[in-house]
Amino acid sequence: MIDRAGGGPLRRLVLLRHAKSAWPVDAADHERPLAPRGRRDAPAAGRALAEADCLPDLALCSTAVRARETWELAAAQWGTPPPVRHDRRLYAAGPQGLLNVIHEVPAEVETLLLIGHNPGLEDLVLALAGDGLDDTLERVRTKFPTAAIAVLSWHGTAWHALTPGSALLTALTVARGDRKHHGPHA
Repeated sequence: MIDRAGGGPLRRLVLLRHAKSAWPVDAADHERPLAPRGRRDAPAAGRALAEADCLPDLALCSTAVRARETWELAAAQWGTPPPVRHDRRLYAAGPQGLLNVIHEVPAEVETLLLIGHNPGLEDLVLALAGDGLDDTLERVRTKFPTAAIAVLSWHGTAWHALTPGSALLTALTVARGDRKHHGPHA
């Protein structure tokens, strides 16, 4: 879709916070896996993106185990997952660090998925969104929980042109998987 004002094609930045992680006593933070709830919620995130017709052309994923597992379980819900780049810079990055990585994305990518962590993702949403539909911005300010999905839309010729306040927060979803088949303590 082309912006009639000449601002370039419509681009979407989809930010997915990793699903709920476990806290094993002997695991370093980077190595923490998903908890049972996270293993249910991550596929639900993939289904939510498919149902919203928001599948990415490229995925950028933190190298943390919980982020990689979220990506694998979400992408397994799609017929043909897009290419993924695992980038250590996304782990524990603040909003400017995340934006620096986004600025490197090739111009042909129109929908970009970034799987990462809080508080960086929440701060990035709030920095980039000049406005939001309905109560999406207020909901992000209140809480950006695990398996939350924020969709930011903007018009631009290249990703390096994405700047604070230039996007519209068009959707906020929190993916939750079906607990019926996993027993009472899963």
